[in-house]
Amino acid sequence: MQFTEPILTERLILRPFSENDLDDLCDLQSRPELTRYLYWDPRQRPEVAVALQKKMAATTITNDGDMLSVAVTKKSGGPIIGDLNLVFVSALHQHAEFGYIFHPDVHGQGYATEAARALVNYAFDHLELHRVTAELDSRNTASAALLERLGLRREAHLVENEWVKGEWTDGLTYAVLATEWATLRHPHNQ
Repeated sequence: MQFTEPILTERLILRPFSENDLDDLCDLQSRPELTRYLYWDPRQRPEVAVALQKKMAATTITNDGDMLSVAVTKKSGGPIIGDLNLVFVSALHQHAEFGYIFHPDVHGQGYATEAARALVNYAFDHLELHRVTAELDSRNTASAALLERLGLRREAHLVENEWVKGEWTDGLTYAVLATEWATLRHPHNQ
């Protein structure tokens, strides 16, 4: 599957990254409050330029480990407000994992939920998945709340399972099955 055409939602455009996104991506990836619960620290422009090249190349999912990188903008225009990714964990197990970061200026406005819902829809519609998951640092309560709003269930709380940025961290795993997602998408058909 190749991601070339934008995904449109009520208020958003989800599209592949382009060279023109460097300044906006720098604004996202250089913010300590956005990288606090990620594996990497805030990035400087040269590091973001390398990350952007990888994101621009991440448009095809064929094999285990392949990733889609998705830039999120408002339909009304303006800079990138979000960065989503979808990793094809296993073709055999029909499993993908997704993640996201959103600009603090748009927190609390429903954009992250809207974009994540669209990406999960896309994943189930185009990859014939059985399961979609998201993993996060247990301290990231805003992200956990977003996943719960989407209808994903918390399946695991792993205690001190990873050493990240000089400390042991707990991890959470959220998941939804294709059959559950179909009910969430079309509850009146059930």
